[in-house]
Order: sequence, then C-alpha cells, then structure tokens
Amino acid sequence: MGEALAIGGDLAPASRVREPVLLDLADEAIARSVLVLQREAYAIEAELIASDGIPQLTETLEELQAAGLDWLGTFDEIGLTGAASWKVLDDGTVDIYRLVVAPRAFRQGIATTLLDALDTRFPGRPTLVSTGRDNEPARELYRRRGFTVVREHEVMPGLWIAELERRGRPVGRD
Repeated sequence: MGEALAIGGDLAPASRVREPVLLDLADEAIARSVLVLQREAYAIEAELIASDGIPQLTETLEELQAAGLDWLGTFDEIGLTGAASWKVLDDGTVDIYRLVVAPRAFRQGIATTLLDALDTRFPGRPTLVSTGRDNEPARELYRRRGFTVVREHEVMPGLWIAELERRGRPVGRD
C-alpha cells in the first residue's frame, strides 16, 4: 500500500529537505526507525480513509526487514522524517510500495523529495503506486506528478485502495 501524507498534501518546496540516502534495514536501529515512522504515518492515513486495516500498522520488525524492499530516507536533527520503498519489476517498472512522512514533518516537501530521488534513480521508467482510495492529499500529489488512477478496489472489507500509474517522465520535470 502506498502513501500516508498530511492533510493538504506535500506542498512545501523540496529545497529545505536533506538529500535522501539509502537505508539498510538489516541495521536494526534503522529498521526500528522505519517501523515507528510508518506506524505514525499510516495512523494518519487510516483516519483519512476511515479504515485501520492498513497492514503496515501491525507489521512486525521481522516482517519489515524480510519484505525485500529497497529504501530511501530523509533525516532531520531528530531522526527519520520520511522514507520510500520500492521494487523494480521484471519489465523495468518501478513499483513504489511505501511512501511515508513523519507527522512532525508534514508539508515540508519530504514526499516530493523522495519521489524526485526515485525519478532521478529511474528516469523515464513506468512507475506504479497505490494509496487509500479516500486519501485525497496523496492522490493529489500523485496527480500533480503525472500519475493516473488505473483501478480502485476493496482489498479487504472496508479497505479500498486506488492503484495509480505513470508512463514516462514526471509531469513538469525535464
């Protein structure tokens, strides 16, 4: 499941955010930081979509580490402010699995910075992401970046997601 964003989206310019770095979830301290961050962020999304069925809310440290995802993260003086995970599919498509921002860092451009870093890493590649169907801030962020909804479906009773895709380059980017 994709993204947990603040109400109002990720509207601040990304220039104030530190450069994302690769995260090694084999490092238990890093993995614990990601686990705490995603629980905080997905708790906000759960409120937005009126469902606490988001699997990442109950994921264990071991499950997180065993997921086999690549991760980027951003930090401030307090700690982890945002993280994105992905897999590259056999056809080269980038599948964004998670994009989470610490509630203390909402509206500071962190999600934008993480998406920019993925776009730099994988220029022009088709990209997939999913989010709660009723998570309007996340949907708006993705819409601004050229994603379109390809499907909405109920993955478990009461938990609806929207699957989005983007073919080619991000909108408004060189």
